Amino acid sequence: MRSFEMLTAIFNVLMLGWVIFAPNKSQRGLLVGFGASAVLVLIHGFSEGMRWHMIPIYVMTIVPIVIAALRYKFKPKEVRQGTSRIRTIMITVLAFIYCSIAVALPLLLPVFTFEKPKGPYSIGTVSYDWKDNRREEIYTSAPNDKRELMVQIWYPASSASKGERTPYVAYPDLFANGYSKALNMPKPLFTSIGLVKTHAVEGAALSDKEPEYPVLLFSHSLNGAKNQNTFEIEQLVSHGYIVVGIDHTYHSTTTVFPDGRVVHFVPQESNTIDYLDKLNDKWVEDATFVLNQIEELTQHDPDNRFTGRMDLERIGMFGHSFGGATTVQMLMKDSRIKAAINMDGGLYGKLRVPADGLKKPFLMMSADDTLTGTEKMSDEYIASQGTTRADLTKFFRDTFARQESVTAGGNYLMTIKNMKHMGFSDTYLMSPLYERMEGVDIRSAHRLINDYSLDFFNHYLKQQPFKKLEQSIGDHPEFTLQKG
Repeated sequence: MRSFEMLTAIFNVLMLGWVIFAPNKSQRGLLVGFGASAVLVLIHGFSEGMRWHMIPIYVMTIVPIVIAALRYKFKPKEVRQGTSRIRTIMITVLAFIYCSIAVALPLLLPVFTFEKPKGPYSIGTVSYDWKDNRREEIYTSAPNDKRELMVQIWYPASSASKGERTPYVAYPDLFANGYSKALNMPKPLFTSIGLVKTHAVEGAALSDKEPEYPVLLFSHSLNGAKNQNTFEIEQLVSHGYIVVGIDHTYHSTTTVFPDGRVVHFVPQESNTIDYLDKLNDKWVEDATFVLNQIEELTQHDPDNRFTGRMDLERIGMFGHSFGGATTVQMLMKDSRIKAAINMDGGLYGKLRVPADGLKKPFLMMSADDTLTGTEKMSDEYIASQGTTRADLTKFFRDTFARQESVTAGGNYLMTIKNMKHMGFSDTYLMSPLYERMEGVDIRSAHRLINDYSLDFFNHYLKQQPFKKLEQSIGDHPEFTLQKG
């Protein structure tokens, strides 16, 4: 709950209790209370933005006025002691229930915040609409429709840059609808996402502290988004990295182009490994195209922001889930990618990890829950996925078999304990209910991911000594780290 939300809620709950139960209230006291309540609501509305989750609290602002008006018009009559006691009990119970709901709504469906980045750099961001004229778009029937991607770049910004912090999503209604479909939950539960702010400033000047900055590509999960790992992206950028997030059109939750066109997620046609291998080819082509565009942007940026400022000899990549699979394929396929992190992604795609390893720096992060396969899945859940336990068990077994050599040659496998697949993204920040249901301490998990991602890239792209990774081989309360 935000600061003025909390103050408004506390004050109005106390005010309601005072109006209902305190005897001999003065007219002046009531007026002062009404005024203070109204001022708090106005400050909250202007500084933080009003939202439907706070309606019960807003109602408390006018309830005392209504009660006072009714008492003024209808003089209270004497009632018998028994009736008065029953009425008091009923009012107390109803007030308690109402206040509980009023306070619970904004707490359980908060306007979440991202932890302040720990690095020395401020953060800037810009977005691009890039079209690959060499590739046909296979997901539309429009003739000569080419593959088009929205790409967002976050970068170390000049400390002198000023401006409003950018919203987490620019089109909250569209994204609320997208998250509703993706998570199969009512749309109103996601409307507060439009009030969430990041730490980035749109169009800020690039910092001059370093002549060039290493570049990291980010690839999201199926039905994810280019900004779905803002918790991680902002931390990396604050430590001197340029991060390029790719929206894989038709496979992201929602893609909005500058001309107003909206593209929603298109469910995959199959969940077989063969299908996912073929689908991943498209994502690898997306990532390759974006890398090519980055090279052009570095040679000549029309806005003169990135010209000569991206270090193309120090490029890494990271991704979540299907984006993690894309990351591994790019590490094997594209010599420009020097180091990579896969966050809980099955190794789908054309290429296989050689028995003697990847021959490039690689860190695989896995959720312990994911590695249990179907062990913890109910029969009802498996049936809802349109498959059988036997088929799904075989799917996991074949998928995990591809990971046997990921640590070969000195690479790393981190298994995070008490972790679920979506914990590698921002998703669980949307409500503490998700954390409780999934049993994940999401803030601690995010700090762990950030610390080891930064240490990994700092070592392999900036040639800095390890501070955590090499020192943490073995079993720990929060994770297990293996090295090949």
